Amino acid sequence: MLVSPSLADLSRLYQTEFVRSARAVGVLWAVCTLCFAIIQVVILVQPSWICTTDVRPQQAGPEPPSGTLGLFEVCMESDWPVPDCHGGLSTLSPLPSLQSVAVLVGVSLLAVWTSVLCLCLFRFCSAATVYKICAWLQLTAGFCLALACLLFPDSWESQEMKALCGDSVGSFSPGNCSVHWAYILAILGVLDYAILATLAFVLANRQDALLPPDTQECECGGKGVNSSDELTSQFHTKTLFFIAAVTAGLLMTA
Repeated sequence: MLVSPSLADLSRLYQTEFVRSARAVGVLWAVCTLCFAIIQVVILVQPSWICTTDVRPQQAGPEPPSGTLGLFEVCMESDWPVPDCHGGLSTLSPLPSLQSVAVLVGVSLLAVWTSVLCLCLFRFCSAATVYKICAWLQLTAGFCLALACLLFPDSWESQEMKALCGDSVGSFSPGNCSVHWAYILAILGVLDYAILATLAFVLANRQDALLPPDTQECECGGKGVNSSDELTSQFHTKTLFFIAAVTAGLLMTA
């Protein structure tokens, strides 16, 4: 005669499966957070926010300059293999017209690296608390980076941009230049921060399901686990893996 498993045994089984899936998604979330924290350092220091386009002069005269521009440096192509860069990257002094953008990107970088350091709190605090702290830090980082991306085109009407892209430069008009990969990567970073923060909030809320088996027993005489609860648990697990997979795909694309 087959004996159906008790409610406590089923609760332990579902709890064990959720713990395994939550740990796997949590590790993937932590790895994606660390990877993008490193990528944002590259976004901040690389002079690749703006680059010149190949424009042939209509009249005879000197060729227009060719190079790239970042938050700290302006690099012009020269006869040497290494471009001639001018700026304050060594002293961390941003270009005068891009100081507000550099400060916002720096605050975003500080917030995301703080969230990386907060991963050490898993040994001292509850997982739900750590996930919520990291989620709010990532939301702050994404908000600052979004403001930086919005303010950057408004700062194009500067002497550095005019020297590189011509006198036709204006706010939201790059002249003879175009946005380069660092600015595009920053825009993708805003979306990535939103996904990472959402995933952290979901993981934090799902930690409430990890209750002792006694508190999960219902008062209906042990009829078994509700099928809707089982389907809901499976749906949340698949949702976590989907969000983590999207985040990993964005990082690989970047």
